[in-house]
Amino acid sequence: QVQLVESGGGLGQAGGSLKLTCTPSSRDSFSSWGWFRQPPGKEREFVAVVSLSGRNTRYADSVKGRFTISRDNAKNTVYLQMNSLKPEDTAIYYCATGPRATLGAELEQYDYWGQGTQVTVSA
Repeated sequence: QVQLVESGGGLGQAGGSLKLTCTPSSRDSFSSWGWFRQPPGKEREFVAVVSLSGRNTRYADSVKGRFTISRDNAKNTVYLQMNSLKPEDTAIYYCATGPRATLGAELEQYDYWGQGTQVTVSA
Protein backbone atom coordinates (compact mmCIF):
# COMPACT_ATOMS: atom_id res chain seq x y z
CA GLN A 1 0.00 0.00 0.00
CA VAL A 2 1.43 3.34 -1.07
CA GLN A 3 0.76 6.34 1.12
CA LEU A 4 0.93 9.78 -0.40
CA VAL A 5 1.48 13.00 1.49
CA GLU A 6 0.62 16.38 0.00
CA SER A 7 1.99 19.67 1.26
CA GLY A 8 2.18 23.29 0.21
CA GLY A 9 -1.44 24.25 0.37
CA GLY A 10 -2.67 27.34 2.13
CA LEU A 11 -4.07 30.77 1.46
CA GLY A 12 -3.24 32.52 -1.78
CA GLN A 13 -4.36 35.69 -3.46
CA ALA A 14 -5.88 36.03 -6.88
CA GLY A 15 -3.07 36.41 -9.36
CA GLY A 16 -0.58 34.85 -6.99
CA SER A 17 1.18 31.50 -6.87
CA LEU A 18 1.36 28.39 -4.75
CA LYS A 19 3.35 25.19 -5.18
CA LEU A 20 2.09 21.83 -4.04
CA THR A 21 4.29 18.83 -3.33
CA CYS A 22 3.40 15.15 -3.20
CA THR A 23 5.71 12.54 -1.69
CA PRO A 24 4.94 8.83 -1.51
CA SER A 25 5.88 6.52 1.33
CA SER A 26 7.65 4.12 -1.02
CA ARG A 27 9.72 4.32 -4.16
CA ASP A 28 7.26 2.44 -6.34
CA SER A 29 7.57 3.83 -9.84
CA PHE A 30 4.07 3.91 -11.22
CA SER A 31 3.54 5.12 -14.72
CA SER A 32 1.80 8.40 -13.98
CA TRP A 33 1.10 10.77 -11.15
CA GLY A 34 -1.93 13.01 -11.12
CA TRP A 35 -3.37 15.95 -9.25
CA PHE A 36 -7.10 16.26 -8.66
CA ARG A 37 -9.15 18.78 -6.72
CA GLN A 38 -12.51 18.99 -5.02
CA PRO A 39 -14.05 22.46 -4.82
CA PRO A 40 -16.53 23.15 -2.00
CA GLY A 41 -19.82 21.39 -2.66
CA LYS A 42 -18.60 19.82 -5.90
CA GLU A 43 -17.23 16.52 -7.08
CA ARG A 44 -13.55 15.72 -7.34
CA GLU A 45 -12.12 16.70 -10.71
CA PHE A 46 -9.00 16.15 -12.74
CA VAL A 47 -6.33 18.86 -12.73
CA ALA A 48 -3.13 17.48 -14.28
CA VAL A 49 -1.10 14.33 -14.80
CA VAL A 50 2.56 13.64 -15.61
CA SER A 51 4.11 10.53 -17.11
CA LEU A 52 6.83 8.39 -15.54
CA SER A 53 9.56 10.14 -17.52
CA GLY A 54 8.12 13.58 -16.86
CA ARG A 55 8.14 14.38 -20.55
CA ASN A 56 4.41 13.97 -21.11
CA THR A 57 1.75 15.96 -19.32
CA ARG A 58 -1.96 16.58 -19.58
CA TYR A 59 -4.05 19.37 -18.08
CA ALA A 60 -7.66 20.26 -17.50
CA ASP A 61 -8.75 23.15 -19.68
CA SER A 62 -9.49 25.23 -16.58
CA VAL A 63 -5.82 25.25 -15.51
CA LYS A 64 -3.99 24.99 -18.83
CA GLY A 65 -1.39 27.74 -19.15
CA ARG A 66 -1.51 28.54 -15.44
CA PHE A 67 -0.54 25.29 -13.69
CA THR A 68 2.52 23.14 -14.31
CA ILE A 69 2.94 19.58 -13.14
CA SER A 70 6.41 18.10 -12.84
CA ARG A 71 8.24 15.30 -11.13
CA ASP A 72 11.69 14.70 -9.72
CA ASN A 73 12.28 10.97 -9.85
CA ALA A 74 15.52 11.25 -7.93
CA LYS A 75 13.58 12.77 -5.03
CA ASN A 76 10.49 10.66 -5.75
CA THR A 77 8.41 13.82 -5.62
CA VAL A 78 5.70 15.36 -7.78
CA TYR A 79 4.94 19.06 -7.89
CA LEU A 80 2.08 21.27 -8.98
CA GLN A 81 3.11 24.86 -9.60
CA MET A 82 0.00 27.02 -9.60
CA ASN A 83 0.30 30.52 -11.05
CA SER A 84 -2.25 33.21 -11.83
CA LEU A 85 -4.50 31.81 -9.15
CA LYS A 86 -8.23 32.46 -9.28
CA PRO A 87 -10.84 32.23 -6.53
CA GLU A 88 -12.37 29.30 -8.42
CA ASP A 89 -9.15 27.36 -7.81
CA THR A 90 -10.20 27.08 -4.17
CA ALA A 91 -10.43 23.37 -3.40
CA ILE A 92 -8.87 20.46 -1.60
CA TYR A 93 -6.06 19.20 -3.83
CA TYR A 94 -5.18 15.51 -3.96
CA CYS A 95 -2.28 13.70 -5.57
CA ALA A 96 -2.85 10.20 -6.85
CA THR A 97 -1.07 7.37 -8.60
CA GLY A 98 -1.36 3.71 -9.44
CA PRO A 99 -0.41 1.10 -12.00
CA ARG A 100 -3.42 1.92 -14.21
CA ALA A 101 -2.96 5.68 -14.20
CA THR A 102 -1.43 6.09 -17.65
CA LEU A 103 -1.88 9.82 -18.25
CA GLY A 104 -5.46 9.27 -17.25
CA ALA A 105 -7.99 11.90 -16.21
CA GLU A 106 -10.51 9.57 -14.61
CA LEU A 107 -10.61 9.02 -10.84
CA GLU A 108 -11.19 5.32 -11.36
CA GLN A 109 -7.76 4.93 -12.96
CA TYR A 110 -6.00 5.85 -9.73
CA ASP A 111 -5.58 3.41 -6.86
CA TYR A 112 -3.62 5.43 -4.31
CA TRP A 113 -4.62 8.84 -2.98
CA GLY A 114 -3.26 11.32 -0.52
CA GLN A 115 -5.31 12.92 2.24
CA GLY A 116 -5.46 16.23 0.41
CA THR A 117 -4.26 19.74 1.07
CA GLN A 118 -6.51 22.79 1.22
CA VAL A 119 -5.94 25.65 -1.19
CA THR A 120 -7.94 28.81 -0.66
CA VAL A 121 -7.66 31.73 -3.08
CA SER A 122 -9.00 35.09 -2.02
CA ALA A 123 -10.21 37.67 -4.50
